[in-house]
Amino acid sequence: MEASWFQRLAWSVLAVGSCGLLVWVPFLYVAIRRGRGSDWGAFASFALYEAGSLSLANIPADKGNTALGLVALSTLAVAVWLLTGPLFDKPTPRNAMTGAVPAPWPTQGAGNPYLR
Repeated sequence: MEASWFQRLAWSVLAVGSCGLLVWVPFLYVAIRRGRGSDWGAFASFALYEAGSLSLANIPADKGNTALGLVALSTLAVAVWLLTGPLFDKPTPRNAMTGAVPAPWPTQGAGNPYLR
């Protein structure tokens, strides 16, 4: 599934503009469209991040806020990198011979002039 640059930037703006609250939405879209296990894994990881960050946001302020902020920034950076780069790139073709039945060797029968 290949996407235009406008779509890539729109998904990235959604992820960053919502301050990470909707970072899982583009990955759900891709997982539904392509149905690959790796896409569902990416969606699950960002959804789990969202659930974890919302539960940690309710903890009173202390020294852990810096670490939580760095985790949020790095997660958004990874999401933007995936959304603008490899997630929507054209997939590399698999081996064209996978599943193909090899052709039999040509028979050396009456059609060969040297065997007459």
